[in-house]
Order: sequence, then structure tokens, then C-alpha cells
Amino acid sequence: MSTGKRRIDLEEIGGVTIAKFVDKKILDEANIQTIGGQLFALIDEDGRRKIILDFSLVEYLSSAALGKLIIMDKKAKAAKTKLRLCCIRPDIYEVFEITRLNKIFDIKSTQEEALEDF
Repeated sequence: MSTGKRRIDLEEIGGVTIAKFVDKKILDEANIQTIGGQLFALIDEDGRRKIILDFSLVEYLSSAALGKLIIMDKKAKAAKTKLRLCCIRPDIYEVFEITRLNKIFDIKSTQEEALEDF
């Protein structure tokens, strides 16, 4: 796991890793780099194959953070890792719609929904 303060909380439920963002605002470039490193390590170092990214605490997300999510998606696909996103606030989801990222990512309303049929 990359150095720096943990920017995601990890929980394991039935073989599925739930990565919950701890920051309300993911805007700062240094934080985004740290988050990216911690997310990528789930696949690259830990070899996790079922991951849910939980956005329930996130109120703001920068375009640089979206870039990290796109890289995460590419890494997940390359490693045959199933990746789902959940609990995205409506105003943030709108950004996913505008950028058409809602077509790339498997996005669920709740964590429970994201855990289903994994």
C-alpha cells in the first residue's frame, strides 16, 4: 500500500473488497495521487478480484479524480477484476452522465445492491 495517510477504508464482505472514500472532497492533487496509489494497490499488490468503490461520504470530486477512476477501471479489466461503484450523490452522478462514465462503470445505488450477484 502506498505511503501517506489512508484515504480509503477497506472492508471485506464475502470475498468482496469494499473501498470507502474517507474524504468529503476529493480535489487536492496530493490526495488524489494517494487515493490512486491506494486503489491501484488493491489490484496490483493485493490481487483483489471483486472491488466496490463506495462514494457515500464524497460530496465533491475533481476531474483529476475521475481520471484515476478511469485508470482503475482499465487496471481492473486487465486483471479480470470486477469493479463496481456505489452510493454516488446525484450531483456527482450527473458528472458521470455528462462524461458518459456511467456507461463505462457498473454503478449501483446502494452498497447492498453492489454486493448482489458478485
